[in-house]
Amino acid sequence: MKLKTVLLINALSSGATGILLTFIPQFFTDVFKVKVTTPFLATGIFLILFSSFVFVSALSKPIKISWVRAIIFMDSIWVVASIICVAILYSSISNWGSFLIIGVALWVGLMAYLQKKYIKQI
Repeated sequence: MKLKTVLLINALSSGATGILLTFIPQFFTDVFKVKVTTPFLATGIFLILFSSFVFVSALSKPIKISWVRAIIFMDSIWVVASIICVAILYSSISNWGSFLIIGVALWVGLMAYLQKKYIKQI
């Protein structure tokens, strides 16, 4: 696997998640057992923008290492923020909601790890 491939996978998964959160936020309020859609909409919009940046980064020639480092930083922040959110919101959201947040955080952490691993090969 190459850095470009990992970045494209990150862009695709982030973009797909962003689209889902943006266009069907009510589904997620039901899964999380909350009433407000705003956090899902805001997260979705952020992810669409983030995935666009990751996609452009993957297609740039040569790949700009400073951009990849920024992506790794944002992915790392996502993981830490997810852990904090689950710790704070655990009693306010469903178990499925907590499970989804942690699952996504694990995926994002894997993306950060692989990007860091493959950045060393350049």
